[in-house]
Amino acid sequence: MSPIGRLAPSPTGAQHLGNARTFLLAWLSLRARSGKIILRIEDIDSPRVKPWAAEQAVEDLRWLGLDWDEGPDRPGPQAPYFQTQRSDAYASALERLRRAEQVFPCTCTRSDIATAASAPHAGQEGPVYPGTCSSRRAGDAIDLRPPFAWRFRLGQGPAAFHDRFAGPQTVRLEQLGDFVVYKSNGTPSYQLAVVVDDWAMGVTEVVRGDDLLPSTFRQLALYSFFNWQPPDFYHVPLVVGEDGRRLAKRHGDTRLATLRRQGIRPEVVVGWLAWSAGLLEQPQPIRPRDLLPEWNWNRIHRRRWTWNPAILNKWKC
Repeated sequence: MSPIGRLAPSPTGAQHLGNARTFLLAWLSLRARSGKIILRIEDIDSPRVKPWAAEQAVEDLRWLGLDWDEGPDRPGPQAPYFQTQRSDAYASALERLRRAEQVFPCTCTRSDIATAASAPHAGQEGPVYPGTCSSRRAGDAIDLRPPFAWRFRLGQGPAAFHDRFAGPQTVRLEQLGDFVVYKSNGTPSYQLAVVVDDWAMGVTEVVRGDDLLPSTFRQLALYSFFNWQPPDFYHVPLVVGEDGRRLAKRHGDTRLATLRRQGIRPEVVVGWLAWSAGLLEQPQPIRPRDLLPEWNWNRIHRRRWTWNPAILNKWKC
């Protein structure tokens, strides 16, 4: 059976070289096995979503030479492809969680949690939720004045899964804490939306950055609750700046749209990304489809690639 995967840009800003490398690896993994690719726009983070970013992400992917079988521009059975158009599915999932008392209403603000919780564990997004509202039942929401969020009861004890690239992963669930599945503004969290969508779209393979490894334990807990088969996960190293931190504006302009405007050839960018990942012995211009004959996950480096802005001067030659 051919795998099914997705490219899922978030239109909270421009796509950069770090996004591009992960998209390239996801595309190669699927196309090398005649897999199906779905383009999904993860636009539920409404305060941060930029109105131009979704269209630009599609243009960036096309510019790189990546394609897909279904998406906003290629409608198919898995439509719609914008998460903001899939709200009924998320609301239905939340109702199942509420009926099972698997979630509770939480009125804590971020500052409340920061004050009450311990310091964040390594690799976590912030302080671990201290369980302040966990004694509430789902029905208690009727007596609460909004805003409040819904948190999933994650439980305690060890958890493990085998990442198809990063290898065995373990954690104690109390190090993650009960997590938000519906935000206080009435929209689903990333954790819930991505699980509901991947299951509904039949996704069997997820390739993403290794900064999301902790999220996988949360998502696997949701898969378990709904009794859904989870996909295979491949968490790949990020592109980082010379300070060792995830690629961002502070490391210079690495936006794909900027590279396009500067007249840099996409084959040059793809060649450097492929070389950085271990697919080429040296950087050379190449199209994604020309990498398919030699594709193998065993060739991919397990170290993060450090971006040096001086590389841009070579690309402009």
